[in-house]
Amino acid sequence: MDALTDTALAKFQQQGSAQIHPVILSGGAGTRLWPLSRAAYPKQLLPLVSERTLLQETAARNLSDVGFAAPLLICNEDHRFLVDEQLRQVAIEPQAILLEPIARNTGPAIAAAALWLLARDPDALMLVQPSDHVVADTEAFHRAVMQGIAAAHAGRLVTFGVRPTRPDTGYGYIQAGSALAGAEGVQAVDRFVEKPNRETAERFVADGNFLWNSGIFLLSARAYLDELARINPAMLAACERAMQAGQEDLAFFRLDRAAFAEAPSLSIDHAVMEHTNRAAVVPVDMAWSDVGSWHALRDIGDADAAGNVLQGDVLAEKVTNSYIRSSEGRLVAAVGLDNVVIVATDDAVLVADADSAAQVSKLVTTLRQRNRSEPDQHTTGYRPWGNYRTVDAGDRFQVKRITVKPGGKLSLQKHYHRAEHWIVVHGTAIVQRGEERMLVRENESVYIPIGTEHRLENPGKLPLQLIEVQSGPYLGEDDILRVADSYGRV
Repeated sequence: MDALTDTALAKFQQQGSAQIHPVILSGGAGTRLWPLSRAAYPKQLLPLVSERTLLQETAARNLSDVGFAAPLLICNEDHRFLVDEQLRQVAIEPQAILLEPIARNTGPAIAAAALWLLARDPDALMLVQPSDHVVADTEAFHRAVMQGIAAAHAGRLVTFGVRPTRPDTGYGYIQAGSALAGAEGVQAVDRFVEKPNRETAERFVADGNFLWNSGIFLLSARAYLDELARINPAMLAACERAMQAGQEDLAFFRLDRAAFAEAPSLSIDHAVMEHTNRAAVVPVDMAWSDVGSWHALRDIGDADAAGNVLQGDVLAEKVTNSYIRSSEGRLVAAVGLDNVVIVATDDAVLVADADSAAQVSKLVTTLRQRNRSEPDQHTTGYRPWGNYRTVDAGDRFQVKRITVKPGGKLSLQKHYHRAEHWIVVHGTAIVQRGEERMLVRENESVYIPIGTEHRLENPGKLPLQLIEVQSGPYLGEDDILRVADSYGRV
């Protein structure tokens, strides 16, 4: 990450004692990047533009050496262990991870974060950011944040508008107004505009006063809640009840489901920004993208001489202006194509005209209507103890490859419809089977009958790998009765 300039950091330190608290929103599903992004493992958790995931990149540009506090995360409760693990991998310890029991959009999520921070820092400034955006020029981003501090201290709700490089119809726009006195580089917001048609977008770019809406905000927690109380009191009241009735859960804070469900499902734009007279904008060039489609990934990727972005095991002949990506070691060969997107995983292949790639979410909807598993699950499922991968499946049987992290421990559980046979291929396992407790080494196996309480753990310092063969009339993941669990899932 580029360091913030000494001048900008000195300016930040002169602004006052209030810390900037990065608030990272990680609740999206990223359906337009299917088949790589899926509900159980969405795009913010994927390494799409570097070796780090989008979530890790977002957290890494908010470090203490540029005046930021530790980040506050808000995520879907189903992703809590994945988010926690990814932050641990880049040595970032969050202030807290708030869990959304139900998706209610960004307005309530930011309100919950503001309430949490205000209880601990009455002068808190929140730097609200989606976890699935790309900001390639972090130094420009930091300078823009510094420019917005004076306005945020004064109670303005500051957003960051990206100077458009093309008439894009996939982004919302902000019309910037007059400059604000006492806040250099900050302008009032005249209006927010929904995603326009092509002709309107061209007119906006030619006008020069319209900016792409980045969805990034610098807000006083108190000012945001004050405006929410005035504009949408029902949302604030529901979030207050959700916080008051919420509970600590291991390293997480779980918002109360019933109360949070009562909050209107609105974005911050619809809930507050479009109705407030406090909105302000900092225009910025920071090489930003919301990575909202495969087309967008092609645009920010490292293209070859033919205009192609190729990732993974890909062979392309007479292919131009295309994005082709292969995962899981699968070979993808393409011949004589232009302006296409091809994305292959081990269980699905997407082929699309690049100009239609933003419509992928419609395919996801159709797959869900047909009760297909591909929109939600990869063949690899991730758990706090490790992961499992489906290798083969058929009538009354299923074969999985299971990896348990050092120190990892599955729940004490039993199944009503299946038996399991475990064969250790690497490492050593401790297996509890009924009243028995045994050590199972490489090339040894153990049988778990239907209805028997059992548990698997890895006592070693290396990953434990085993093959699991399931047999029975029903093999769904919901045939698990947890008796005890180290991760609070009972």
